[in-house]
Formats: sequence, structure tokens, C-alpha cells
Amino acid sequence: MFLIGLTGGIAAGKSTVASLWESLGATVIDADVLAREAVATGTKGFEAVSELFGEAVVANGEIDRSALAKIVFNDETQRKALESIIHPIVGAESRRLITEAKTQIVVYVVPLLVEAKVDLPFDAVVTVEAPVSEQIARMVKYRGMSAADAKLRIDNQTSPAHRANRANYILNSNQDVELLMRDARILFETIEASL
Repeated sequence: MFLIGLTGGIAAGKSTVASLWESLGATVIDADVLAREAVATGTKGFEAVSELFGEAVVANGEIDRSALAKIVFNDETQRKALESIIHPIVGAESRRLITEAKTQIVVYVVPLLVEAKVDLPFDAVVTVEAPVSEQIARMVKYRGMSAADAKLRIDNQTSPAHRANRANYILNSNQDVELLMRDARILFETIEASL
């Protein structure tokens, strides 16, 4: 098995690359999906988050992600407290899924690879990068965020330089999506051919 850590800034294009690689035969495991599952109603994560943050972050029996985001993206102490609940759950589940994967290439999509000091035995780390202005424009257009909220999310992630220092490969998302897909396909095929 060849394990790729796929990271990058928010709204940089990680999901687009991951979808392509999945269509080419890789198993894709997404840390964001695992994080949502970690706090689903009835889980230990849900209990811990609702206990820590109170009813302000619970709506209709579920974690209100928007309310929680307003708290944690404005207070580093609160963000770290949330991460101390979610990261161990996500780490354990990701390891299980990676171990059970049946494909030759496994892609772990993990936006906070650097920040969370993810220590999985990656064979390669790939980061997808776009300029901040493009990230903000995408979050406003596709996620309905205000520009200020989008910038706050970006500011809570590590810098592109830190991700680049950890990466073996950088995919440039500051180009037409077809060109990004071309570059991602070439990289995937290069890795596949080396196995």
C-alpha cells in the first residue's frame, strides 16, 4: 500500500483532487468526514462537545456546526479544546480505515496535517494551494460565507509555506480546474507507475 497525505488550505481544491484520484482507483479517506462523524448524535464525541460548549452548540439534537465555528475560530483556547476531543477520535478511525483499505493507493485527505502533527507513515504528502483571494472568493461563492468569516477560517490554518515544507509535491490550484485535474492525474499516474 502507498499512503498519500493530501492537504492544503481551505477551498484550495483538495476535494476536487481527491475525487479524481478516487475515480482512478484510490481509496479516499476524508478527515473532515470523520470529524463530522466523531460528533454525530449519540457518540462520545457529541457528548464531550455538548458538555464542554453547552446548549449553545446543540440544535435539534445535533451539533450546530455554525455556532461551534463562531466560538472556536474566534478563540484559540476553545479551538484547541475542541481539537483535543475530535483529533484522537479521527486519528483512531483513520488508522482503522487505512489498515482495512484494499487498494494499492490510499489517500488520506487531512486539511490540518501540519497543524495536528499527523504522524501516519505517509509515503508522500501532497498539498493543493491557491492564493488567499481565490480561497475567499470560493468560500463566498460556494459555501455562502462572508469574506470576513472566510478569512478567519484561513487565518486559523497554517501558512502555505509550512504545508509546502511538509509536502513532497505541490499542486497549483491557481489555474483553470481542467489544468489542476491534468496536473493531479499526471502526479497520480507517476506515483502509480513507481509502485
